[in-house]
Amino acid sequence: MLYRYGKDKNGRPIKKAIVYTKEEHKIPLNKIDPDAIGIVRRLKDSGFSAYIVGGAVRDLILGNNPKDFDITTDATPSKIKRIFRNSRIIGRRFRLVHVFFGPKIFEVSTFRSTAEGSIGNDFGSMDEDVMRRDFTLNALYYDPLQEQVIDYVGGVRDIRKGLLKPVIPLDRIFVEDPVRMLRAVKYSATTGCKMSWTLRHKIRKSASLLSPVSPSRLTEEMLKIINSGHAFDIVSEALDTDLYMSLQPSATEFMFGDKKFEKSYMQNLKRLDALNVIEKDARLGKKLVFLIKDFILTLTDWKKEIEKKSSAGELYVKTWDQCRHFVLPINPQRTELEYAIRSVLREIGVNIRLPKIDGKTEALSSSKKPRHRRRKRNPQVREESAAL
Repeated sequence: MLYRYGKDKNGRPIKKAIVYTKEEHKIPLNKIDPDAIGIVRRLKDSGFSAYIVGGAVRDLILGNNPKDFDITTDATPSKIKRIFRNSRIIGRRFRLVHVFFGPKIFEVSTFRSTAEGSIGNDFGSMDEDVMRRDFTLNALYYDPLQEQVIDYVGGVRDIRKGLLKPVIPLDRIFVEDPVRMLRAVKYSATTGCKMSWTLRHKIRKSASLLSPVSPSRLTEEMLKIINSGHAFDIVSEALDTDLYMSLQPSATEFMFGDKKFEKSYMQNLKRLDALNVIEKDARLGKKLVFLIKDFILTLTDWKKEIEKKSSAGELYVKTWDQCRHFVLPINPQRTELEYAIRSVLREIGVNIRLPKIDGKTEALSSSKKPRHRRRKRNPQVREESAAL
């Protein structure tokens, strides 16, 4: 085992990080995207330090295949942009660089400072950057050229022990960014690293901090849950920590008031997870079905509506309005929510078609995306008349 040294305020050398060699961390190099390795190599060849960081390192240590490879460096965004012509700078307050390789996007960030706490936007050093990371399992840096993991905060140890520990002190971590509570729940449910009683208690006490978070951020987090393949486990944790009320208040209220609804809702989340396994690229509309189906069944006596041959168009418009409010504050793409509503209505027995693509009605099993068409006033009624 190696160590990374720094100096204390008196100039004396002190151990700052553990350096795990490839024999110790056992990360197979063939699991790392070669383009990510190429980015690190080019930054180093240009005189900068660079590492794969965060969730990718966590997943590699756990033996999983990372979805994304984020990279951090001491190069500023403008310097990164000069090195990679296939890149663009994004962000206003804190700028990042996206480097493109065909359809793949790699996010390259500059080390950030702790001068303004964990959410400041000033550039800093690696020693500072690590203290801005949310949990120890995400605060690991991997050098794919040296095949070394740099661990300042005991993240490797915590992963191996199955512990979820915050890097930022508990009195600040959720106040500075309440969305970290949702991430804690997600990591606890998906990595096998469990929260301590103290951390879980703090999240329950701080759950109300999510109230002012923007719908766009909550939508982003909810979509991650829907696409994770672990929706049942994550939502179970979110319910236990009082966080699901902020993500899906209407569904939570139904579950608290009706055990039958709760049982069916959670069973549908298991079906959602199964869909993510057998059809990884399934369109969002197919997945939203599992969130809204139980609610739609409560709206009316569907058997009677079908027997008396109620207008499919009117049923759709009323159901759309109710479902749109049911899923708030998340705001999924309108065409995907429309697809989900129509799919459920067809399953119930309402004679209604799915949206058309290139003049053809999409089959229930299709994963194609609907084309975008110019919308005019009262689109729900107009589209319904065209589809019936």
